[in-house]
Amino acid sequence: MNNERLLSLFCELVQIESPSRNEADMAARCEQELSDLGFSVEFDNSASSTGSTTGNLIAHLPGTHPGSIVLSAHMDTVEPCVGIVPKVENGVVRSEGQTILSADDKAGIAAIFEAVRTIVEQGAPRPDITIVLTTCEELSLLGAGALDISRIPVDAPCFIFDADGVPGTVIMGAPCHRSFAACFAGRAAHAGVEPEAGISAIQMAASAIANMKLGRLDEITTANVGVIEGGSETNVVPEQCMVRGECRSLDKARADACVQAMSTALENAAKQFGGSVEYTWHEDYGAVRYDDTHPLVQQIKRACHRAGVEFRPHISGGGADANILCTRGVDAITLGIGMTNFHSVDEYITVQDLEDCTKLAYALIEEAVKA
Repeated sequence: MNNERLLSLFCELVQIESPSRNEADMAARCEQELSDLGFSVEFDNSASSTGSTTGNLIAHLPGTHPGSIVLSAHMDTVEPCVGIVPKVENGVVRSEGQTILSADDKAGIAAIFEAVRTIVEQGAPRPDITIVLTTCEELSLLGAGALDISRIPVDAPCFIFDADGVPGTVIMGAPCHRSFAACFAGRAAHAGVEPEAGISAIQMAASAIANMKLGRLDEITTANVGVIEGGSETNVVPEQCMVRGECRSLDKARADACVQAMSTALENAAKQFGGSVEYTWHEDYGAVRYDDTHPLVQQIKRACHRAGVEFRPHISGGGADANILCTRGVDAITLGIGMTNFHSVDEYITVQDLEDCTKLAYALIEEAVKA
């Protein structure tokens, strides 16, 4: 492994602007890197449904020995990501300005690339390697949701480098995600002259939210209302109000119960004030849950030992591409890459974590070779 080359590649990748739906430049650079390593690279047709400037990247490199593995990360970033200038001080990489660093998820991509390059340069035994780089992960996993699964080996273990926590962190569980959009309809009236003639849609929405249990409901379930929009003028009883929210849980039955409770609160509020409400729920992705005996987890444990990093099982409150892929028949699991304060201008990653992430990727490739 060439640590200088790894850091140089990472610093180059973070400077490529790739906000969600605008990943084409990043995809072109990744295609170049993988083509140089002997991969055959293609893009699926997901752009037609995600609205991205490119499809998901899928690359294949034939193995020299039996076995197969899928390594994955995502190409898009949150904003602000214009003009990222990385700086390295005292073994830590940060952004020089008021931008994110985009270690989420370009550290994952850099680690995968350097691990594969090292394997190829050494002429070491390797399995069939598939690399999947998705678009629009930051938009409720849109890219993975539109991924053409027929282009990847669904029976191969899939390791997704895209979680906080030092390398060796393994996301053993991540919740399902349900989201709703509700529109309350009342009746407009002059707020000063005849407020009695009106029905306030905002008041209905407020009552509904007040009667929802929000925040952390139990150790594996959360609920939130994140958006409320309505009204036109202060002197008009608001006729419409829109509310959007979500719930998450590692347990489907608890998620179902939360959906029912929030729906009941919406309906009761509309009925109480004499208005109406229309709402829809959408399951954005399903839950992921692995136990310690799962072959995928055992493979990671062995790889952690090879790489010299500590195996750290963890339960997450957020989703990743693994949530989508698991529901589509792929054994996919998310791994920590060391990104810290991600989605903020205070984001950073240590050089040591970047190197350890690469060592783990290399060890996982070694573990995938069948005797």
